[in-house]
Amino acid sequence: MTRIALVVSDVDGTLLTKDKVLTEKAAAAVRQLEDSGVGFTLVSSRPTIGMRFLVEPLGITLPFGSFNGSSISDPKMTPIEQHLIPAAAAQRSIDLLKEFGVDIWLFTHDKWLTSNADAEYNPFEKRTIKTDPVIIDDFAPYLADACKIVGSSSDAVLLQRCEAEMQKAMGTQATVARSQSYYLDITPPGHDKGTFVQAMAKRLGISTDAVATVGDMHNDLAMFRVSGLSIAMGNATDDIKRQATHATASNQDEGFAGAVDIVMKNNATK
Repeated sequence: MTRIALVVSDVDGTLLTKDKVLTEKAAAAVRQLEDSGVGFTLVSSRPTIGMRFLVEPLGITLPFGSFNGSSISDPKMTPIEQHLIPAAAAQRSIDLLKEFGVDIWLFTHDKWLTSNADAEYNPFEKRTIKTDPVIIDDFAPYLADACKIVGSSSDAVLLQRCEAEMQKAMGTQATVARSQSYYLDITPPGHDKGTFVQAMAKRLGISTDAVATVGDMHNDLAMFRVSGLSIAMGNATDDIKRQATHATASNQDEGFAGAVDIVMKNNATK
C-alpha cells in the first residue's frame, strides 16, 4: 500500500465523541500525524460555521470541507470553492420534507435558518455547531443561497424512507444522504466527500492512493471509495465497515486515535 501523505477525517461520530467532545488523545493523534509529515484536514456534513471551533485546537492549516464537501474553506473560514443547490431543487426538497412531516433547516454559508423554533433537534444542533438558528416564516427568499437543506427526525425508519424518495425526486439535481440516523442532508449535485478528497489530492499534488479517510456514516462512503486507505469507526454499521479497508474502535473508545495508529503503522513499512 502507498505511503499516506494526507488524512481526511469526518467530524461527528468520528473525531468527536457522542457528546461532541474533542479528546486530548484525539488532538494528540493529529499532532502526531503532523510531526511525521502527514497532512490532516476535515470534511463534514456540518456547515462551515460549525467547524470553526476545531480549527485552532487542531492547528489546521489546510483547507477543509463543509456541507459534505461541496464547500471548501481556508482556516480563516473564507470560501475557496462553494457550490449551491439549484433553487428549483431546493424548493422541491423542502416540499418533499414537508410531505414527510420532518423538521426542515436551510443553511447558507454563514446562517442556519428554520421555520420551527421548537424543532426537536434545534437544541442539539445549537450545541453541536455553536450557533443559534435564525427563525423565518418562509424559505423562499433564501433558496438561491442554499448550501445545504436538512430534514431532521427521531424516526429513523421514516427518515430512511424519505431518503429513498428524495433520491428519486432529486436525481442528478442534488446529492442526498443521511449524515446521521436523524439527519437527511440535501447538498449541491456532483459534490460529496469523495470529490473533496480528489480536490485536496490535486491541490497537494499527490495521488488519492496516498490519502487515508476516516468516517462512520453513509455519506463517508464516497471518500472511502476514492482513497487508498479507508478506516471505519467501531460505531459504524457493519455495511459501512465492509466497505472500508480497515476498522477501528468507536468514537467513545478513542477510535480516531486508533485510526491514526493504523496510518502510522502503514507508513512505517514504506
